[in-house]
Amino acid sequence: MMKKKTYQIIFPLLLLIAMISSCSSDQSENRLQEGDLLFQDLNCGGLCDAIEAVTEGVDGKDFSHCAMVVRVGDSLKIIEAIGSKVRLTKVEDFLKRSNDVDHLQNITIARVSQDHQSLIHGASAYALSKVGEPYDHEFLLDNGSWYCSELLYESFKHANGGEDFFQLYPMTYKMPSQDEFFPVWVKYYEDLQKPIPEGEPGLNPGSISRSDKLEIIKLRAI
Repeated sequence: MMKKKTYQIIFPLLLLIAMISSCSSDQSENRLQEGDLLFQDLNCGGLCDAIEAVTEGVDGKDFSHCAMVVRVGDSLKIIEAIGSKVRLTKVEDFLKRSNDVDHLQNITIARVSQDHQSLIHGASAYALSKVGEPYDHEFLLDNGSWYCSELLYESFKHANGGEDFFQLYPMTYKMPSQDEFFPVWVKYYEDLQKPIPEGEPGLNPGSISRSDKLEIIKLRAI
C-alpha cells in the first residue's frame, strides 16, 4: 500500500518537472542566444544598394550589415563594426534601425548549426577583444581595422583554430553583368585616395547569410 501511494505522489511530480524543463527549453530556443548572427538592410543609400546588388542574401533577401550577439555579464549585446569602430550596441538600439523594436520580423537571424556550437564562446571572446578598434573603410583584410563581415569572419576563424569558417570570395565593385564600377564606389575610393580593391578576397553580409554552417531561425522574443 505504501509503495502504491509513493508512486502516486512521485510520478506526477516527475511529470511536472519534465514539463517545466521542456517549457524552459522551448523558451530558450525562441529567444536570442550568444553567437546568433543578425543580418540587416541599413537603407544607407547608394553604398548599401551597391553592396546588396553584388551578392544576394539567403532566401533572396538584401543585406548591407551583419553583427553577432554576445554575452556581457548577465546581458546580451550586439557586437558590430559600424560607424567609426567596433562597438557594443544594445539589442533594442540595433532593432530600431529596422523599425523592429517590438517584433523580430525585419531582421534575419541565423544560428550556428549544432555541429559548430562549440566555437561560439571563442568567437565571441575574439570579437569582444576588438571593441574600440577602427572601422575598415577600405574593406581589406588584415589591415588592423574591421568591416562588419570581416569581424565575423575573423572571429569564427580564430575560434576554428585558424581555419576558415566562412568562405572568402573575390570582391567586386562593378555593376552586375557589366565591366564598369558603380559610380558610388568610384567616388568613395577617390575620396579615400585609394585604389578600388577589385578582386581582393573578402566577404559581405549576403554571402555569410547563405553559409551552410548556419540555420535561419524565427524567434518570438528578444
